This record gives sequence, C-alpha cells and structure tokens, in this order.
Amino acid sequence: MLKLKLNKFFILVLLVSSYVHSALPENISELVEESAPAVVNITAKKEVSQRSTFGYGGIPDEMLERFGIPREFREMPQQKKEAVSYGSGFILKDNFIMTNFHVVEDASEVIVSLSDRREFIAEVIGVDPLSDLAVLEVKGKNLPSIEVGDSDELKVGDWVIAIGSPFSFDFSVTAGIVSAKGRSIQNNNIGNYVPFLQTDVAINPGNSGGPLFNLNGEVVGINSQIYSRSGGYQGLAFAIPINVAVDVADQIISSGEVSRGYLGVRMSEVDSDLADALGMKKPYGALINDVEEGESADLAGLLPGDVIIEFDQKQIKFSTDLPHVVGQIKPDTQAYAKVIRDGQEITLDFILGQLPVNNETFIPAKVQTSSDPIGLKVADIDRDNPSMANMPDGVIVSRVNPNSPASGKVNRGDVITMIQFKGKKYQVFNVTSFNQAIEEFSTGDKVAVHLIRGGNRFIRSITLN
Repeated sequence: MLKLKLNKFFILVLLVSSYVHSALPENISELVEESAPAVVNITAKKEVSQRSTFGYGGIPDEMLERFGIPREFREMPQQKKEAVSYGSGFILKDNFIMTNFHVVEDASEVIVSLSDRREFIAEVIGVDPLSDLAVLEVKGKNLPSIEVGDSDELKVGDWVIAIGSPFSFDFSVTAGIVSAKGRSIQNNNIGNYVPFLQTDVAINPGNSGGPLFNLNGEVVGINSQIYSRSGGYQGLAFAIPINVAVDVADQIISSGEVSRGYLGVRMSEVDSDLADALGMKKPYGALINDVEEGESADLAGLLPGDVIIEFDQKQIKFSTDLPHVVGQIKPDTQAYAKVIRDGQEITLDFILGQLPVNNETFIPAKVQTSSDPIGLKVADIDRDNPSMANMPDGVIVSRVNPNSPASGKVNRGDVITMIQFKGKKYQVFNVTSFNQAIEEFSTGDKVAVHLIRGGNRFIRSITLN
C-alpha cells in the first residue's frame, strides 16, 4: 500500500515538473545572448552637503550654546560628500541611452558601463520627471542597439524578461509574466501620465531604468517601480510601456522638452450610486467635477456632471485612464470623445491644449540642483489658483524622491505647515521658510513633519539623510 502511494506521489511530481518545464519559454538564453550587449549599467555620482553633528573643533554644540557662543561662530561649515547610486539602462538608438529620471537625478557625473567592459562618461540630454524618464548620450563607436517592440500588443499573461543590475549585480536576468496593463500607481508625480505595465518579474533596487523584453527579444517596457514594504521585491513590479518611453525620448532628442495634451478638468470615479443617479447602466468612465475656463474642455462644451466614456477611440473605464490617453496626444490635436450627459450619449469635438510646463513637469538635467536631505521638492502655494486659494499656509509637495527619507511617509500634494524638532517648532509659510528650517538640522536628526492631506492633519517622523 505504501509503495502504491509513493508511486502515485512520484508520478504527480513528474507531471507537475513536466508542466512547469513545458510552460517556461525555451529561448530565454538565446534572447539574453542577443540582447544583453545593449543593456548598460549606470553609476550616478552626486555631491551632497553634510554638517557635522558636533560643534566647532569637535566640541559638542550644546556645550558651546551653554557658553553663549553665537551660532555663526560655532557651526562647522557644511562638508561636501560624494554619494553614488546605481541603475540600469539600454542603448535605444545611435548613441542615445534610456534610463529612469530618478537614477540620474541631481547627478554631477554619470558613468555608463557596457557588458564588454567599455565605460563612457554620459551627458544627460534631458529628463522628464512626469514619466520618470531620462535620455543620455555617449561618444562611443560601434555601440550595440536594441530592437523596440510594441507595448500595446502585450497581453496579460505574456512572458517578459528583465535584464539589469539589482544591488549592483551587473547584467542579471529575471523572468515572469505581465500581470496587468494600464496601472496608475500615483507615485512620485508620475501616476497620472504613465499607464504602467504590472509584472511579477523580480525587480530590485538597481534594476531601475533597465529594459523589459518580450520573447521576440524586443523591448516592451522600462522597469521603473516596485511595490514593497521592505525595499526589496515582493511580487509586484511596474514598467513604463516602451511606446510611452519612445515618444518621450523622441521629443527630448528633437526639441529638448516634452509636450502633452491637456483638457483642463478635475475628475473622479463613477461608483454604483453615481451611475444610477446619472442614468448610466453601470459605473464606468471619468466623471467631470470641474472644468477650467478657457481650456480645451471648456471650449468643447464639456460640463460638470458629464462622464467621458471614450476618448480618441480609446475606452475610458476609470478616471485614471483619461490622463493616460490625453497625455499621449500632442497639443493642438483634434480628438473626439463619447460623453454621457443626462443619461444620453453625445459626441464632443476637442482641440487639445498643452499641459503647463514648469520646473516640476520638465527639468533640464544640466541645471538641476537639490540639497534637500529629506528627499522632497516643494513649491509655494499659488493663491491666484482657485484650487489653492483656500489652502492653509505652508508649502505644497510637488515631488517625493524614490528611496528617500520621505518616501512612503509624505505624498505629492501634501501641504507641509510645520517642522518640529526636540521641542522647537518651525512654522512653514513658503519655500524660503521651509529651506531655512531644514538648514537647522543635521544628518541623523529625527524631525516631525506636520502636514495636511485631503483636509486631514498628519504628523510624520522623518530621519534626515
């Protein structure tokens, strides 16, 4: 009886093993051999300022303060220290290389290493924080190139391969499948304009900027984000579709900036109750809450309460789908939309405007400066903007840097009103007062950041780096 059970067990194991083996693609090794030469390792060097935690001459700051020595005489000057970060990338065409913006952000020097051990100092041609993309250029000769695929043709369940340098282990290969498409993950100012590919490919720090291949050896995405509570891979990874990336790269190379279509609306999801109230058969589409005067939506006749269910012949299932679609259309382009109004379907004709370009939507890489030890970019509140008129005094967070002290604790759109440290409170009224407060602290200090999010007040502890 025991022998019979063991035989059944081994047969089951054999069947499972055979199924798994047959399910795995057989050409991964060939794909890697052909594609790996165009994958690069990126080393980004940057200077960071660091102030000693001890007072002048090594005497503790508290003791100097007790003797009444003015701060300007007892502070050690800030020390410049070199920090190094690592990432991945790939040679898109000619001598142009694509990677993530957060890999080279604020870098004073970028070094690109190929699998044949050649190294080049790269020039950052331009960056686009809204899509987390950057384009580099090197002066090498006879560089390998990569074949670009069509990310729109990807299907959920398709096999994909990632090549990159996780934790600086150069040119590592991992495989998985596409888990979902069109994800909006609202992270670091990029969720509105990138319809992410979700995969279960193992991605870790250092993979950022590396290519995602289909089984034809074509790049279909750029690995960009991971969803993790530990900082490492936990089964979810997100890649920028290559169709989005190539469009951004072409604009950066040709004109030095990225232009996106703009409607000028504020919107939300349609739930079951709203669908019933609006005379819809089911909840779907983007509900228009407000329309900016004089912008594309206003000129087309779009009204608050309308629901956009299709735009430019692309179905809008969720409100987050609309910015993905509109942002990929060039300004001044004509587009049609299907709209539900008062329970009836109508068609509106739009001439798209241009998404406002400012220091937060496009930053020329050569003029970037940041010495923020928290990892935030903040902006003054624009009281002339109706959406900001009633905001409390403070600064609005326009970006949270990946893997920074503030990452996971502060979100884009939060309003910072105060910073507290050991009984001292520093009121924040504008960017100047925010920067002055940050200057008061040293590396390792744990500060309490008071912020407002969605009308609710929060306090978050952040350790300065």
